[in-house]
Amino acid sequence: MPSPFWMTDLVLNHHQQLLVMPEDGAQAVVELIDQAQEHLRIKQFKLQSEAIEQALLRAHQRGVTVRVMLNPHTSGGDRWNDEAFALLQGWGIDVAWTSEAFPVTHEKSLVVDRSCALVATFNLSDKYFTETRDYGVVSYSPALVEQVIAGFEADWNREFFHPDLAVGLVWSSVHSRGQMARIIDLANTSLWIQHPKFVDAVILERIISARERGVKVRLLCGGKRGISDWDIYDTFSSFRVMERFGVKIRRQKDLKLHAKLMLVDGVFAQTGSMNIDRSAFDVRRELGIESDSPAVVERLKATFQADWDLAKKYHAPDPLDPSLHDQGEMPPDPHFVHE
Repeated sequence: MPSPFWMTDLVLNHHQQLLVMPEDGAQAVVELIDQAQEHLRIKQFKLQSEAIEQALLRAHQRGVTVRVMLNPHTSGGDRWNDEAFALLQGWGIDVAWTSEAFPVTHEKSLVVDRSCALVATFNLSDKYFTETRDYGVVSYSPALVEQVIAGFEADWNREFFHPDLAVGLVWSSVHSRGQMARIIDLANTSLWIQHPKFVDAVILERIISARERGVKVRLLCGGKRGISDWDIYDTFSSFRVMERFGVKIRRQKDLKLHAKLMLVDGVFAQTGSMNIDRSAFDVRRELGIESDSPAVVERLKATFQADWDLAKKYHAPDPLDPSLHDQGEMPPDPHFVHE
């Protein structure tokens, strides 16, 4: 049996706060940007919010050095960020495409001066401020902030990045699968999971192993919504296998599920940009964060519990029978696809 997380070498801190979407909305991020006095570093998969863009313009106009990296295209080829790129460039803001070393940069981070870093599951897009369940952790830990900065600078300068694995960050494509597996292995009593996509046999096996050793596992999923045609097979099959081993599964109601969350024993959390997906672990740039902050964990628990209480038990359909895939699903949204 693995040791509890507080007996491992994880370096965590309580100097964190949690943002919950859609409750906190774009204004919570705008307020962070408005605090900047010297430097803003932003790395984003998707920027489609006038409120955020205007906050960046205000920062630029008051003399803040603003640097923005935007992902150029999705894995399917959509170029969501061309308009934002041109807009920022026209304002004189330093904007660049993310590193070509990664087919997709899915990271969602923002660093204010050298004082705090936001690591989020949400994109800086109005859809994710109003329609989706998402989380962001703001950390004031100097070691953690410096590492997010180091990751930004490495990608900006097209240099290889060697992260410190002991500051509470989870980087892809470096060690994210192993770190996610590690915290699942640490669960002794409960494991609450809020993830939309399951396309990785290692993590599936770890969840089943937790259940076999007596951990009570709850899983909030999004059903079919946002799952690409090529990921339906693995995701539905994973749901069906986990249910057979006693994992309790419910489908998120009302809000679109975009969050990526692991809650271990009610005292430790991991959240961030990476889906449970081979590409997210192995080839994309992703960033997650770990927390044992009581304030962060308690709000995550309360939000998960509220979503769980609204949700209904979910039995994934046969992945090989498309006629069953849309039963009970909300209307499809072609602009909401999990990378």
